[in-house]
Amino acid sequence: MRAAEGRTNTATYTTIVRILRPLVKALTERHWSGIENLPQQGGFIAVSNHVSNFDPLTFGHFMVDNDIPVKFLGKAELFDAPVVGWFLKGARQIPVYRGTVRAAESLKDAERAIAAGECVGVFPEGTLTHDPEMWPMQARTGVARLALATKAPVIPVAQWGAHRIIPHFEAKPSSLRKQRVDVRAMPAVDLSAYYDRPLTSELLREVTDAIMWDLTRGVAEIRGETPPERFWDRRVDGDTRAAYKERKAAEKAARRGSKRASARRDMAEGEPS
Repeated sequence: MRAAEGRTNTATYTTIVRILRPLVKALTERHWSGIENLPQQGGFIAVSNHVSNFDPLTFGHFMVDNDIPVKFLGKAELFDAPVVGWFLKGARQIPVYRGTVRAAESLKDAERAIAAGECVGVFPEGTLTHDPEMWPMQARTGVARLALATKAPVIPVAQWGAHRIIPHFEAKPSSLRKQRVDVRAMPAVDLSAYYDRPLTSELLREVTDAIMWDLTRGVAEIRGETPPERFWDRRVDGDTRAAYKERKAAEKAARRGSKRASARRDMAEGEPS
């Protein structure tokens, strides 16, 4: 990978790429597009939608294939995990300290990275989408803070298909066969009308939604479908992950019950009359 000046590619990052790239290639039929929209020099923010736990790999693969190492914003607790934490720190990824006095540190670290010429990768939703049809949901406003503070280009990187490998809300692959994955870089979001305005919660929401609508447009182009007229809001529309987990638990219990009933029937049929 021939990264541009200012974009660091550490030995640890290179090791991660060498380990994961063959795996991702083996599992994906790649359809990349919009490469001309990726800035070849200078810092920028790349934002992507989140439908599967495999998304970071397909997002990262797309960027690395275009010689752009990414500094992902990730949950701080991952940096304390054995092995994973060591790799994240060695690759100079950026921990996010949500709901703590250190929360502002993440933003400052991301700002410094962008100023140095890095690409900072963000999943603005903060978790897997809860939209039942897997469209982007209402996002957190951290991406707006970062965009307004740096005035760096914000590139939506829409993707669709990673859920065919690791299903929505699941942790393990459902298939080891190659699955089609589309990743498309969209043109930079025009945020010039928002610069130098007083920083308010309303402005942050407006900027965040502008970014997310451009990202959603990219997802719609890939899917060939019309997105909902508004974003799914977990506070209003509900937590679909909890409902999904309850349904899966009920299905698992039903399967166990069916197996036990079948075993009892087999035993009864085998008894002498």
